[in-house]
Amino acid sequence: MIRILLVDDHPVVRHGLRGMLDAEPDLSVVGEAGSGDAGVTLAAAERPDIVLMDLRMPDGDGVSATERILKTVPGVRVIVLTTYESDRDILRAIEAGACGYLLKDASPAELADAVRAAARGETVLAPSVASTLVRQVRQPAPPALSARESEVLRLVASGLTNAEIGKQLFISEATVKTHLLRVFNKLDVADRTAAVTTAMRHGLL
Repeated sequence: MIRILLVDDHPVVRHGLRGMLDAEPDLSVVGEAGSGDAGVTLAAAERPDIVLMDLRMPDGDGVSATERILKTVPGVRVIVLTTYESDRDILRAIEAGACGYLLKDASPAELADAVRAAARGETVLAPSVASTLVRQVRQPAPPALSARESEVLRLVASGLTNAEIGKQLFISEATVKTHLLRVFNKLDVADRTAAVTTAMRHGLL
């Protein structure tokens, strides 16, 4: 029997999930929690095999609750079950240690199969989520700028000219131009505006 803990702040959702899962002969819901903090406490008490975890709840979100449960209950497997599928949500959940990420539009059969797969040690992902992760992995890593290059680019973003940047950093205007040329090369851009926007997109500014 695979023992399951439900963590979701909506009682109607928990009730529906319990009915779906308890209808399976090899699955049993052993507890329900309406918040992240309550989920952590109940997981420590019940020691379930699987936790179905919502992402956005009061008293601690699903990502932090996942991290805390995995530290507290050895061997537990956490599957995120949510309506949200933004890149940021997916990556945060997987980085926190979740073994799966499913959407709430999954069918009862898909959900039950996912729980069984997770209990066997497998990773379970909704198709759209798997596509997002593949896309993220294939993206090249953002280029690394030196501390001085980042400093110069931040001042460019503030609207300063090369001469003004040189005065503020106590370096020559020619040196400022050299740093900017290196930045342009690393970011594969041709001008100051493109450098700033590209750096912001990569989280470098």
